[in-house]
Amino acid sequence: MENNMSGNRKVIVFQLGEEEYAVSVQQVGSIERLIPITRVPQTADFVKGVINLRGVVTPVIDLRLRFGMEETDYNDSSRIIIVFVDNMEVGLVVDAANDVIDIPESKIEPAPEVIGTVDAKYIEGVAKLEDRLLILLNMQKVLTEEEMEELKSVEG
Repeated sequence: MENNMSGNRKVIVFQLGEEEYAVSVQQVGSIERLIPITRVPQTADFVKGVINLRGVVTPVIDLRLRFGMEETDYNDSSRIIIVFVDNMEVGLVVDAANDVIDIPESKIEPAPEVIGTVDAKYIEGVAKLEDRLLILLNMQKVLTEEEMEELKSVEG
């Protein structure tokens, strides 16, 4: 009985380039269409600025730039995924948010050293599904402590 509830991990699947990534639904507040982002001077390149989302000022980072990938123009598929990191809301700009799925824990393997251009320290594991390979992100490690402090100052 317990295995039915704990045997799966529910994740939000999103896309950066050709690769699919996943983050636990427990860390996701919402998925938003792109809204105007107010640039904040003297921040890291991957910090796109802040948004006012239902009265909450939320820093937004471009996950492509954070991972050292090529910058692309945003389009109708682009989304901002609001995640909770260290009791703070952070918006992640991604190419597309595909779906919500349950991944059996048995399909999740530890992260290899490096996957594509993404450093393995951000990666919690890799899920091998029938015809898909999902990279599970560890949101606590996507940003360093210094970067989190910078975002907190941006947030105000």
